[in-house]
Amino acid sequence: MQSKLKQANKSDIADVSDAKPGRKRRDEVAIIRPGIFIGNSISIGPGKIELLRKISELNSISAAARALGMQYKNAWLVIESLNQGFGKPVVATVKGGKGGGGARLTELGDDILSTYSALEARINTAASIELARLVQLASMAEAEKD
Repeated sequence: MQSKLKQANKSDIADVSDAKPGRKRRDEVAIIRPGIFIGNSISIGPGKIELLRKISELNSISAAARALGMQYKNAWLVIESLNQGFGKPVVATVKGGKGGGGARLTELGDDILSTYSALEARINTAASIELARLVQLASMAEAEKD
């Protein structure tokens, strides 16, 4: 059975290869946020990566957890799962005191974050036509509701 839907062509659809998560309207952008499984001990996906990004940005595990609406304990569990999986710390912490504590990504944490980000960008660039077609289909479905 042949599909009656028009096949997407680059000239018909806007490029979404530079799309970023967090857009407010569904019809603007579609992105792929990969989940990666390495053996039985490592899983990396959007949630863990967002936590690493926020720790890098805010230099604090508690501030990163708050910014993501996550409990501090759960943030630590995520960090510990990465530490155990990679066999080395991904976040370095400084104990609190007069000046307060802090956290920063280790070299490994930075490398994980930059590698995942590059992979995500490459996947989204490669799939830009198909992503744009999905956006087009969603827009068509939304228009039919009206």
